Amino acid sequence: MPRRNNVWYSLDWYTVALYLLLVFCGWVSIYAASFDFDAASTIFNFDARSGKQLLWILFSLAIAFVLLMTEPRTFVSLAYPLYIVFLVLLLVTIFVAPDIKGSRSWLVLGPVHLQPAEFAKYGTALALAKMLDNYDFDLTKPRCFFKACALILLPVLLILMQQETGSALVYLSLICILYREGMSSLFLFAALCAVVYFIVAVKYASLEWLGTPVGEWLVLMLILLVLVYMVARYLRRARFLYISLLVIAVVQGAATIISYYLYPFNQLYVAGLLLMTAVVATGVLYFKTLQRKLWIAVVFALLSAVYLESVDYVFTDVLGQHQRTRIEVALGIKEDPMGVGYNVNQSKIAIGSGGFWGKGFLEGTQTKLRYVPEQDTDFIFCTIGEEQGFWGATLVLTLFALLLVRIIQLSERQRTVFGRVYGYSVAAIIFFHLAVNIGMVIGVLPVIGIPLPFFSYGGSSLWGFTILLFTLLCIDASRNDSF
Repeated sequence: MPRRNNVWYSLDWYTVALYLLLVFCGWVSIYAASFDFDAASTIFNFDARSGKQLLWILFSLAIAFVLLMTEPRTFVSLAYPLYIVFLVLLLVTIFVAPDIKGSRSWLVLGPVHLQPAEFAKYGTALALAKMLDNYDFDLTKPRCFFKACALILLPVLLILMQQETGSALVYLSLICILYREGMSSLFLFAALCAVVYFIVAVKYASLEWLGTPVGEWLVLMLILLVLVYMVARYLRRARFLYISLLVIAVVQGAATIISYYLYPFNQLYVAGLLLMTAVVATGVLYFKTLQRKLWIAVVFALLSAVYLESVDYVFTDVLGQHQRTRIEVALGIKEDPMGVGYNVNQSKIAIGSGGFWGKGFLEGTQTKLRYVPEQDTDFIFCTIGEEQGFWGATLVLTLFALLLVRIIQLSERQRTVFGRVYGYSVAAIIFFHLAVNIGMVIGVLPVIGIPLPFFSYGGSSLWGFTILLFTLLCIDASRNDSF
């Protein structure tokens, strides 16, 4: 049977149903978020945002149909060319895109606004899948690892040049795919440590105790504890860990008592001395045992110390003022309810006012009175929370969870590395969007302009996610064929 007929039998209709349900809920939510009592219109009014979104939904379905009719080997052959085309488009956007809210990331084509970064995710995912599908590609080799990282980071740099930090961060989720394909877990651990160190250093930067900068001291102690933990784990000696922790506690405790009661001095000297002692001791142990992992622990600690020294420079001199303010508001360092924190504050009020059952469809006062900016785009989740309450928000999150689980299942049943890597890339991108969008709406993450997949108003986002998902469904439908 020709593939164009057989694809409908092998298509994963469960995923298609979840997609259609999410898109429908998003369309209704856009109608609710943009509804105006003074100029009420139907959901099919093409002059309103709900009507425009319907047109984009119909166009998305046409795109989905075309993708399903495409031979899967086409995606493999076009992976690198599409990646290059999108890189060029990202580069051109820097120079020709108008300045919109401080960002040059939107191409204005008459009445249509397109964001190339949304589509470049697709090209990057395809290129990464093809690269890892090469028979001689091994992520345990430094050359291969850095090639994969360069492929991911190149569009990130171009998007950062557009002053679009949120879209750039999405691409970093693809690094998690490398872990699935053999990358050492040390890199993910390093990324986690970097985030924790940054948050602690920034949050407590202005706090001092007994003449000691608390933020810097805490990070130094964390670096020390991580080093001790790594050494104990590599040596497989729990006793070493306990003894080391006891020594650190005794020395630091004694130094604190002396500083408090006898002679005040900066505790950074003590923390730095303990860290250097641990580094030297680990280095000596490495030369005695010649265990490569001990050398890794030493390098990790030293690089962490260098990273700590760079945090203040990055936060003060690299990040823009609006970015610093958003981070400070998210971390609770400062409050700006009428400025940067206004969106988040109003969003939390809207969600909280919905209670368990919600106020009812089209009955949300916060959203109907336009107290929440961007309520039909980046902050559309607050409309769901206000009108449908806790149960509605939970239902939406459940649908996303089911979709993500299904995508992972589809990825694991692929017979090619290309299909598996691409599938996990789709899951990573959707999950990152979901987690960051919900996080910023409820105030636990900085506002970085990340749309909610299938819900936020706009064609670029919807088309981008549709292309990502239905390319995977096309590949999955032909998983038993060789391509």
